[in-house]
Amino acid sequence: MSLHDLSIIILVSLIIVWLPAFGLAKLFPKAGIESWKAWVPFLNTWEIVKVAQIRKHWFFWQFIPIVGWFISMWLLVEFAKLFGKFGFLQHAGAALVPFIYFPVMGSDAKERFIGAEQVKKHKKSAAREWVDAGVFAVVAATLIRTFVFEAYTIPTGSMEKTLLINDFLFVSKLTYGPRIPNTPLAIPFVHHTLPVVNTKSYTELVHLPYTRWFEKPVKRNDVVVFNFPAGDTLTKEMDSQNPYYDILQDAEIRKYNDLKSQYRDEAQLQAASKAAAREYVWDTYTVVTRPVDKRENYIKRCVAIAGDTIQIKDGHLFVNGQPAFLSPTAATDYIMRVNNNATDRDGLINTLREAGVRINERPDGDLSDPVNNAYSINLTQSELEIVKKLPFVTGITPIIDTSYLDWRIFPRDTSVARWTVDEFGPLWIPKKGVTIPLTKQNIAFYQRAIQVYEHNEWTEQNGKIFINGQEATSYTFKMDYFWMMGDNRHRSQDSRYWGFVPEDHVVGGAWLIWMSWDKGVRWNRMFRTIH
Repeated sequence: MSLHDLSIIILVSLIIVWLPAFGLAKLFPKAGIESWKAWVPFLNTWEIVKVAQIRKHWFFWQFIPIVGWFISMWLLVEFAKLFGKFGFLQHAGAALVPFIYFPVMGSDAKERFIGAEQVKKHKKSAAREWVDAGVFAVVAATLIRTFVFEAYTIPTGSMEKTLLINDFLFVSKLTYGPRIPNTPLAIPFVHHTLPVVNTKSYTELVHLPYTRWFEKPVKRNDVVVFNFPAGDTLTKEMDSQNPYYDILQDAEIRKYNDLKSQYRDEAQLQAASKAAAREYVWDTYTVVTRPVDKRENYIKRCVAIAGDTIQIKDGHLFVNGQPAFLSPTAATDYIMRVNNNATDRDGLINTLREAGVRINERPDGDLSDPVNNAYSINLTQSELEIVKKLPFVTGITPIIDTSYLDWRIFPRDTSVARWTVDEFGPLWIPKKGVTIPLTKQNIAFYQRAIQVYEHNEWTEQNGKIFINGQEATSYTFKMDYFWMMGDNRHRSQDSRYWGFVPEDHVVGGAWLIWMSWDKGVRWNRMFRTIH
């Protein structure tokens, strides 16, 4: 846990016991406590422990990180009982909104202190005990999940071999500051869809603007969990497995080819194919939208921050003209050639493992079936050095993608940029407060950020750009953006496909592997911090 995280935990602890002071200061005298003590954090809860005749050790439990928050909330409930407050809603008010509940109590001249002995005489029904315990557990777990940390499972190999499939992580919400949910009215413990019934788990009747408490910037090379930027629109049938924008663009290409013979004008052909593709997709699929906090969670490494310029040359990433950090556990694909004395694939896998090379046994695997004694193999830099020394290996070369046929590569406009996953850029990452000119050359890169992420109305007429109804030749960004890439560069759907990640999409920092599974527990990965 970093100093920043610990500072936030301490500050939240202080806020919990200080905010009720406005009401406690009026109630303390009725309980025989000097009013000024309500304003001193933890001295006020010490006085509550004494007057409520609670065992003294409970006071010290407040100083346990995170757990202490709920002990403090419980003590506030115990204080409310001293004034005859035994109802469920009364206890909820004392625990969850004490900064409102206690001032309201304190302003009521009729409030009467009944004392600890009378509280002891009050007995709750068994049903009420169960309800209280259940509600407390749900509230505590929801608050921790929203503001402190959340469990996350690695579903794909895009971060291998830094993170492996079925690594179970804790994601710290404190790393960059807790983000207030855009959709606070939601069913606990599910992300966006209720299982079995397959319906939304949230409602947008209340939609809060982006707010982050105790904000701390994302740093270059952090491993970050974030909401999938292209997940704002998707199909109910395919969800993020095949994003809506991929489906739509694939349909546009097919409709373009189908309609070629009907149009001589290129602009008319493109407009017609886009209209036909959209109609086809919307007729074929159930198209839905999701707010930022309910989009799928992705995990990648932040290779570039706002204001950086990135470029990939021959598969090597450069940031601001300098070679970028490469994790020692980052993997990439190579072609490994072997001589005729090499054993079959299964024997080769065993030999490589014995030499210290990690090979997955998934169907896609890390070692493909051979073609002319050549295998595709996924290796880290240290594993590459091991393989080079094996006697049956005659050569090994990196795979460099030089194909310009993948229309999914950002910005998905080959008239502007013909890039690949290994030949990409240069590209500038938008930075909050920086103004850029809007030109025909750069709008393909930045229009989505301006229009979708920063919620501006964008139209083009007679070669001019209008933002929110006003002609615009430049734009000043309202948010910072980041460039996220998987450590397993050839097996990662990342910013090279869908572009920038806005700051309001950042969920938290990958912190700790608490469990790992592959046909059994991978004990050597337990309780590893993530770098």
